[in-house]
Amino acid sequence: MRKRGHGSRGVAAAAVAALLGVAGLAGCDASGGNSPGPSGTSARAAKPSPKPTPDWDSSPRSLAAVGDSITRGFDACSVLTDCPEVSWATGTDTKVNSLAVRLLGPAGAAQRSWNYAETGSRMADLPGQMAQAAAKKPELVTVMAGANDACRSSVSAMTSVADFRTQFQDALTTLREALPKTQVYVSSVPDLKRLWSEGRTNQLSKQIWKLGICPSMLGDADALDSAATLRRDTVQDRVESYNSVLREVCAKDERCRFDGGAVFEYRFGTKQLSHWDWFHPSKNGQARLAEMAYAAVTSRTPPA
Repeated sequence: MRKRGHGSRGVAAAAVAALLGVAGLAGCDASGGNSPGPSGTSARAAKPSPKPTPDWDSSPRSLAAVGDSITRGFDACSVLTDCPEVSWATGTDTKVNSLAVRLLGPAGAAQRSWNYAETGSRMADLPGQMAQAAAKKPELVTVMAGANDACRSSVSAMTSVADFRTQFQDALTTLREALPKTQVYVSSVPDLKRLWSEGRTNQLSKQIWKLGICPSMLGDADALDSAATLRRDTVQDRVESYNSVLREVCAKDERCRFDGGAVFEYRFGTKQLSHWDWFHPSKNGQARLAEMAYAAVTSRTPPA
């Protein structure tokens, strides 16, 4: 076969280009029938845009709190007694300046904040508390739970990580079925081992601990043998696992915000601990919890 010259190849290429151009124009102008659909840039433009992530409302107009004794202000005012007026979440005490007061003002907090936390409650109790909170239709729900799941009579009695996850998921589902758009702030579980370390130097606290406050961590407070160390380390590992669950489950809910571990990492000192039991937060400790919650709720971006 004879080779074609450059001239003949140029003429052929021009003819093919012309034919493709006509076919392209026909394809763009045609509608219906068997005409091919859009391609390239046109195809990308035709795809629906992804659903935007809802904006976080940093100034909710109502608030409900669920959780355990910390949110009830237990042992902050008198021994072995709830003191909800100093609660970090919904309290009215001016020295605490609770999250509700910071967000809603004193009058608004009195009218549009509710505390359904219960001393001694565990994660298994949270779905019921969520149902109570949902009935008020709050724009924000605060969650602080998990310490009592680790604070059991023994390490074997602690809530398993799998059950803890299921129970927390159930609590969020209970809320979402009633209030799909309500925001949720989730506090991490405090560092229980640090609370033991701070309180064990006080003789009064150790006497009160014997009444049954967090025996898995605080029992036999002066023991430093290998068995006692292993027991406390096991409790601490479980707390860290609980916090991982709170972070992971919350991350799957676009209107849920975890504190990033702020409460767990906070170095509670003697000023921040109740002088009745040297374990629960004092009024000063409640104020610090309120500060951390307010910072997380009002931030434009979630805590890292």
